[in-house]
Amino acid sequence: MGRLRDKVALITGGASGLGKATGQLMAKEGATVILSDLQEVEGTAVSKQIINNGGKCSFMKQDTTSEEGWREICDYILERHGHLDILLNGAGVGSSAIEIEDMDFSIWRNCLSVNLDGVFLGCKYGIKAMRKGRGGSIINISSILGFAGLATATNYCASKGGVRLLTKAAALECARKTPLVRVNSIHPGFIDTPMVAGAIQRRGPEFRNYIEENVPLGKLGEPSDIAEGVVYLASDGAKFVTGTELTIDGGFLAR
Repeated sequence: MGRLRDKVALITGGASGLGKATGQLMAKEGATVILSDLQEVEGTAVSKQIINNGGKCSFMKQDTTSEEGWREICDYILERHGHLDILLNGAGVGSSAIEIEDMDFSIWRNCLSVNLDGVFLGCKYGIKAMRKGRGGSIINISSILGFAGLATATNYCASKGGVRLLTKAAALECARKTPLVRVNSIHPGFIDTPMVAGAIQRRGPEFRNYIEENVPLGKLGEPSDIAEGVVYLASDGAKFVTGTELTIDGGFLAR
């Protein structure tokens, strides 16, 4: 314990799934955690749970597609805490389960807006905030579908592929500047989250069978599996790691 002691972390999408698990682990590791999400009731409940377990946490409602919202939350963190050390761009939406020829442009745009535009804004304002302090670590949640395609998920694949290369370009921009801001991406496989549960519900039980048959470890991952990877990349133990892709997928991409 204590890998993130004295660090301040902002986690978008912190009300559930990967963001929730990461917030819980970061708090255990000594970080002061700010959770953000559009789900205000759920996010507040997670924050209270972390506090009740002895952690330092607060919740702020945030629309990650709003540039003004990013300015406000980063300014607040600097005013309240003096520095921002960690940013997890974890907010996202799932695939549409609609073939490209039948997909409304509005559905395409909504996915790209949340999953890619929101990460761009997070990197832009996260880097600015970290440079006013002592540098830091930005971790962007991409997906194995940033590497591999999936039918009826063109919008999701495009957004996550964009996050993958946005991360690399941002890491290169930051690499020679001080204070140093490291930027990395995590590529989860099929994890037992509300998003994946929703995908299984939309696509039917055969999709769960597809997952179990094609993941070499034969099961869904747990949110804590991703949280452990995030904490590593956020910690000083990863001080020589930037622009990399950490895949946590039960072996899916190794096939």
